[in-house]
Amino acid sequence: MRPCFFCDASIKKDSQVILENDLFFSRFDDFPVSKGHCEVFPKKHILSFFDLTAIEQKEFFEILGKTKEVVQKQFSPDGFNIGINEGNAAGRSIDHFHCHLIPRYFGDIKNPVGGVRNILPNGNYVYEAKKEAYSKKCF
Repeated sequence: MRPCFFCDASIKKDSQVILENDLFFSRFDDFPVSKGHCEVFPKKHILSFFDLTAIEQKEFFEILGKTKEVVQKQFSPDGFNIGINEGNAAGRSIDHFHCHLIPRYFGDIKNPVGGVRNILPNGNYVYEAKKEAYSKKCF
């Protein structure tokens, strides 16, 4: 079993670190999808966002907001996506809770309408279910 990337003490001292508070770090992502892409993660090993205590959630949102301010000043993005890959089926590749803060820029993709709804390329399941219900007059 390989060691947890986010629990590794050296990552907490590397040049990618942006901020830290009592419970969390933020750092620039090693594989950014945009200028300023970063991640926030707890200092202790916690698997899931849903395992955070109320105090940990408060600290998490505090550092997320402060990290956003740093990224905004340094990179001047036009917007942000905030993403948590909760579970392996959702794409989590490191089994330690972490949240991606992804700066977005006008023109970075052709049509950003729908934002995170575009994660699944054919994912308009609500529309399809409604269309089926209407065709069967199940409303």
